Amino acid sequence: MSHHEVWYVSYGSNMSRTRLGCYLAGGRPPGAARTYAGARDASLPRAEVAVELPGRLYFAGRSPVWGGGVAFYDHDVPGPTPARAYRITVSQFADVAAQEMHRIPQEGDPLEELLVAGLAAGRHEAGPGHYETLIEVGRREGLPMLTFTAPHGHDAVPHTQPSPAYLAMLADGLRCARGWDDDRIDDYFASVVPDGPPSRTTTAEAIPAS
Repeated sequence: MSHHEVWYVSYGSNMSRTRLGCYLAGGRPPGAARTYAGARDASLPRAEVAVELPGRLYFAGRSPVWGGGVAFYDHDVPGPTPARAYRITVSQFADVAAQEMHRIPQEGDPLEELLVAGLAAGRHEAGPGHYETLIEVGRREGLPMLTFTAPHGHDAVPHTQPSPAYLAMLADGLRCARGWDDDRIDDYFASVVPDGPPSRTTTAEAIPAS
């Protein structure tokens, strides 16, 4: 039923349907160092749409999966940030979030009950981890639009360089969801990557079309 669905909004590698598919159906995305178990419900999203978030994307820390900086979103710093929203079930959202935190999806995830009840004040910190802060960024078709990020903000941590493989996933999502060409993608990465992104030839590795 609709009240058991949400819009999961990705501003990072999950903008690539290939990448998100590994969280839903299982598998290893191109360039990643981890194979994912997949969600309890491997169904494809019921719908998807390109959206624009008002806050800013930044890269920080180091990903054990990609080997470089990780994309985070600060809702309180002016953006905008291009993103892709997927209409999925509450259980699928909980399972994507679990795998982002390197956990195995399981029945009775407390995040499901929280999502059905709704986020108080539009934000909830499930824990101190990289992707355990949930933010409601809007509503669409009567359903909450949710993303997850870190508890720290854009100005609270050193920014780090993402790996070419990770940027390639973001580029795949921007091409498929928004129709951006390489020049526009390069301009966007130049605005958010510390010291500028790797060259286009490095990031344009082969990725299955989404």
